[in-house]
Amino acid sequence: QVQLVESGGGLVQAGGSLRLSCVASGRTFSSYAMGWFRQAPGKEREFVAAIRSTGYTYYKDSVKGRFTISRDNAKNTVYLQMNGLKPEDTAVYYCAADPSFRVPPTVADFGSWGQGTQVTVSS
Repeated sequence: QVQLVESGGGLVQAGGSLRLSCVASGRTFSSYAMGWFRQAPGKEREFVAAIRSTGYTYYKDSVKGRFTISRDNAKNTVYLQMNGLKPEDTAVYYCAADPSFRVPPTVADFGSWGQGTQVTVSS
């Protein structure tokens, strides 16, 4: 398994931006698919964005055009740039890793998880 550590969460006003980072351990990061999920209070964890080792990306419909997932294999890091944030984006955001994912990606597709980082968007 891969060890994952997220950072970059915080409190931001609606319309603002945040960039989440997730650093992975191990020497095989470049071969892994990476994903971002989120979980709001009282709700199930849901998919947000994912990127395969090939660079192929996939997004939840409601974040398309606002969020961008990217990876830097030299730094073992995946990013989630979030622009135009809305109060409904408030959640704990989790980084996840696995050799690959189906489309659409699900929680079950990913075997390694970080501890999460809180994102709060005020109206």
